Amino acid sequence: MKSLINSVRLMGNVGTTPEVKSFDNGNKMAKMSLATNEKQKNAKGEIIEITHWHNLVFWGKQAEIVGQYFTKGVRIAIEGTLTNRTYETSKGEKRQIAEVRVSEFEFISNRKSGDLVPEKELVADDLPF
Repeated sequence: MKSLINSVRLMGNVGTTPEVKSFDNGNKMAKMSLATNEKQKNAKGEIIEITHWHNLVFWGKQAEIVGQYFTKGVRIAIEGTLTNRTYETSKGEKRQIAEVRVSEFEFISNRKSGDLVPEKELVADDLPF
């Protein structure tokens, strides 16, 4: 097992079409959201489903692959590290955001059809990072 220090593993459905950016140095970055669901009992004892949204960031070759193959609703599994960053809005307000910097991912299935993605496209293990 890899180190448990700052390790994040999630399986869920892609919530937004990835936004891919290219930089002057040739590097690429992709951002998107991932929805995970859990069931809990509410105060009345009824089982309800709660959706959690996670911000994901992919770099380099992974960002390229994500931009080509990820679409809203596709089920994926990811592993990465939790990062926090601050930014300034156009109104000058400072904000903080938590993101998962993805190091590994797998396609699980297409949510709409339930089809498993072919084994050749499953794992991004051959990526250089």
